[in-house]
Amino acid sequence: MRQTRPACAKAVGREAGRKARTRGESISWIGNNSYRTLIIDQAGAKPSGEEVMTTSYERSTLNSIGGGLLVEHQRLATSGARAVLAFTAGAELRLAVPQLAVDLPDAPARMNGGNSDVDMLLYRWVAGRFVGDTGLRVPGGEDAAFFRIGGAEFLATASVRTGAGPYDLNTASVVYRRAADTWESFQSFPTFAAKQWHFFSFDGRYFLALAQGVVMEGVEARNPRRSCLFEWDGTQFAEFQTLDGQWGYNWDFFEVDGRRLLAYADHVRPSKLLIWNGASFSPFQEFSPTGGRAFHFFRADGQGWLAFANLTGESLLYRWSGDRFEPHQSLGGPGTREFALTRTERGLYLVQINFIEGTQAAPKTDLTSRIYRWQDGRLTVVEEFPTSGGTDAAVFTADGRSYLAVANSLSRDIRFREDTVIYRFDG
Repeated sequence: MRQTRPACAKAVGREAGRKARTRGESISWIGNNSYRTLIIDQAGAKPSGEEVMTTSYERSTLNSIGGGLLVEHQRLATSGARAVLAFTAGAELRLAVPQLAVDLPDAPARMNGGNSDVDMLLYRWVAGRFVGDTGLRVPGGEDAAFFRIGGAEFLATASVRTGAGPYDLNTASVVYRRAADTWESFQSFPTFAAKQWHFFSFDGRYFLALAQGVVMEGVEARNPRRSCLFEWDGTQFAEFQTLDGQWGYNWDFFEVDGRRLLAYADHVRPSKLLIWNGASFSPFQEFSPTGGRAFHFFRADGQGWLAFANLTGESLLYRWSGDRFEPHQSLGGPGTREFALTRTERGLYLVQINFIEGTQAAPKTDLTSRIYRWQDGRLTVVEEFPTSGGTDAAVFTADGRSYLAVANSLSRDIRFREDTVIYRFDG
């Protein structure tokens, strides 16, 4: 790799030998919560143009935990969980939970406080439940992404910060490689407020997209600060392309009508789609100017659809019209952070995870997240469930059943200690 400082984070190189640390099992239990129902019926609206953007929910009964699609199965003792990743490595089902921080004794409650020098938790599925496996040193953990290249298995981790106050957003985000029964550091990247890795490939090429950055008074970027792409060069990941985003959060890569599109969500700059032009990714379509958190593409009824999460405004479902995405349906807002998708014999379901409402100084964390089912050309709410600073969700199958893992990051009193919950999904 070139020795000049790149515009985006340049990998420091392989660091084989820094191994995972063993952790004990997490506390867990099985139980159900009470049943309740809720009716939602909001008025629709018609924007300018020919297409109608639906802003109403079908009148339906929403079942909470224990009475509908979700049955609580297990709780994992986590702290500031910022993501949850279900994956299979070494022929075993596993779960990774990056943690932002743990609470500091006698310190005031702050959603950006705490001690961020913590581990990312790893679990294995054993006898119908997750048990603690090995932990990886991932301070200020924001994300984990699992992928394979050839026969090698990798786990990319994103660290947003280090320290217990003052904090340093200039840190290292590490890609680990599976070695026998453990994970060894493979490549380290100097990052600035790293949020998410996204792996994708086409035409025998392999890419890692890094969403990072923040714009805050008094915060100085010593590491490369902009979101960027890396490409596998046969031995490691090398710099490929830098974006103009300043507060990146999320990615999604997909193909539609022969176009290769990369979706990028940014908090302070327009969230956008980039299109592959044969040599790099170039601008294709812009979405909300601020507040972007996530995109999720899916296909239904022979068409392409794109869900867009906006933390500070309205989240939307877009329909592919043949040359661009058009607004189709409101998914409510503000507060949405992430989506998860699953298909079962009964249909297609989209999980919408809501994070917070209000301000960072006074956030409301106890929100309601939703499950939609695709029917009659739109998403219909079929269940709601409580989340507390919800950050992520992952659907997986084990022992012939479907499950939904939900990461919660903040308690009602703004403390980091909040369980990650595993539900049986009966969709």
